[in-house]
Amino acid sequence: MEKKEIIHPEKKDKSFSTGAYSSGVVVDGWLFVSGQGPIDFKPSKFVLGTIDEETRLTLHNIKCIVEAAGCSMNDVVKCTVHLADINDFDAYNAIYASHFSGIKPARTQFSLA
Repeated sequence: MEKKEIIHPEKKDKSFSTGAYSSGVVVDGWLFVSGQGPIDFKPSKFVLGTIDEETRLTLHNIKCIVEAAGCSMNDVVKCTVHLADINDFDAYNAIYASHFSGIKPARTQFSLA
Protein backbone atom coordinates (compact mmCIF):
# COMPACT_ATOMS: atom_id res chain seq x y z
CA MET A 1 0.00 0.00 0.00
CA GLU A 2 1.42 3.36 -1.06
CA LYS A 3 0.78 6.08 1.54
CA LYS A 4 1.63 9.80 1.29
CA GLU A 5 0.95 12.55 3.85
CA ILE A 6 -0.42 15.87 2.60
CA ILE A 7 0.45 18.87 4.78
CA HIS A 8 -1.72 21.98 4.66
CA PRO A 9 0.33 24.19 2.33
CA GLU A 10 -0.36 27.40 4.28
CA LYS A 11 0.72 25.93 7.63
CA LYS A 12 3.93 27.92 8.07
CA ASP A 13 4.14 27.94 11.87
CA LYS A 14 5.18 24.41 12.84
CA SER A 15 4.57 25.22 16.53
CA PHE A 16 0.83 25.77 15.86
CA SER A 17 -0.64 22.34 16.45
CA THR A 18 -4.20 21.40 15.59
CA GLY A 19 -3.82 17.85 16.86
CA ALA A 20 -2.13 14.52 16.26
CA TYR A 21 -3.34 13.91 12.72
CA SER A 22 -2.45 14.61 9.09
CA SER A 23 -4.33 17.23 7.10
CA GLY A 24 -4.67 14.69 4.34
CA VAL A 25 -3.39 11.25 3.41
CA VAL A 26 -3.21 9.73 -0.06
CA VAL A 27 -3.49 5.94 -0.15
CA ASP A 28 -3.41 4.10 -3.48
CA GLY A 29 -4.68 7.17 -5.34
CA TRP A 30 -7.45 8.06 -2.86
CA LEU A 31 -7.22 11.28 -0.82
CA PHE A 32 -8.62 11.25 2.72
CA VAL A 33 -8.95 14.71 4.28
CA SER A 34 -9.21 15.23 8.04
CA GLY A 35 -11.99 17.36 9.47
CA GLN A 36 -11.27 21.04 8.97
CA GLY A 37 -12.45 24.23 10.59
CA PRO A 38 -12.07 27.99 10.39
CA ILE A 39 -8.32 28.22 10.98
CA ASP A 40 -6.21 30.95 9.43
CA PHE A 41 -2.83 29.27 9.11
CA LYS A 42 -0.95 32.46 8.17
CA PRO A 43 -1.20 33.95 11.70
CA SER A 44 -1.85 30.45 13.15
CA LYS A 45 -5.16 31.15 14.84
CA PHE A 46 -8.75 29.99 14.93
CA VAL A 47 -11.20 32.47 13.42
CA LEU A 48 -14.65 32.65 14.98
CA GLY A 49 -17.00 34.83 12.98
CA THR A 50 -20.23 34.62 11.03
CA ILE A 51 -21.31 31.37 9.45
CA ASP A 52 -20.35 32.89 6.08
CA GLU A 53 -16.81 33.70 7.24
CA GLU A 54 -16.29 30.36 8.95
CA THR A 55 -17.70 28.37 6.00
CA ARG A 56 -15.55 30.23 3.45
CA LEU A 57 -12.38 29.75 5.50
CA THR A 58 -13.08 26.08 6.20
CA LEU A 59 -13.73 25.38 2.51
CA HIS A 60 -10.59 27.35 1.60
CA ASN A 61 -8.59 25.07 3.90
CA ILE A 62 -10.12 21.97 2.33
CA LYS A 63 -9.42 23.30 -1.16
CA CYS A 64 -5.76 23.95 -0.25
CA ILE A 65 -5.32 20.37 0.95
CA VAL A 66 -7.14 18.90 -2.05
CA GLU A 67 -5.04 20.96 -4.47
CA ALA A 68 -1.80 20.11 -2.63
CA ALA A 69 -2.62 16.48 -3.40
CA GLY A 70 -3.00 17.31 -7.10
CA CYS A 71 -6.79 17.19 -7.13
CA SER A 72 -9.63 19.71 -7.39
CA MET A 73 -12.85 20.26 -5.48
CA ASN A 74 -14.66 18.53 -8.36
CA ASP A 75 -12.83 15.32 -7.39
CA VAL A 76 -14.48 15.30 -3.92
CA VAL A 77 -16.96 12.43 -3.58
CA LYS A 78 -18.12 12.66 0.07
CA CYS A 79 -18.42 15.37 2.74
CA THR A 80 -19.48 15.28 6.37
CA VAL A 81 -20.60 18.60 7.82
CA HIS A 82 -21.18 19.62 11.45
CA LEU A 83 -23.18 22.79 12.07
CA ALA A 84 -23.62 24.26 15.53
CA ASP A 85 -27.03 25.70 14.60
CA ILE A 86 -29.49 24.38 12.00
CA ASN A 87 -30.62 27.98 11.47
CA ASP A 88 -27.27 28.55 9.71
CA PHE A 89 -28.01 25.86 7.12
CA ASP A 90 -29.22 28.11 4.28
CA ALA A 91 -26.25 30.48 4.52
CA TYR A 92 -23.78 27.60 4.82
CA ASN A 93 -25.41 25.61 2.00
CA ALA A 94 -25.25 28.52 -0.48
CA ILE A 95 -21.51 28.95 0.10
CA TYR A 96 -20.88 25.19 0.09
CA ALA A 97 -22.74 24.76 -3.22
CA SER A 98 -20.63 27.48 -4.86
CA HIS A 99 -17.46 25.44 -4.27
CA PHE A 100 -18.60 22.48 -6.36
CA SER A 101 -19.56 22.57 -10.03
CA GLY A 102 -21.05 19.65 -11.88
CA ILE A 103 -21.92 16.62 -9.77
CA LYS A 104 -22.05 17.60 -6.10
CA PRO A 105 -20.43 15.27 -3.54
CA ALA A 106 -22.53 12.95 -1.41
CA ARG A 107 -23.01 14.65 1.97
CA THR A 108 -23.96 13.89 5.55
CA GLN A 109 -24.87 16.90 7.68
CA PHE A 110 -25.33 17.11 11.46
CA SER A 111 -26.58 20.01 13.57
CA LEU A 112 -26.06 20.42 17.29
CA ALA A 113 -29.05 22.73 17.79
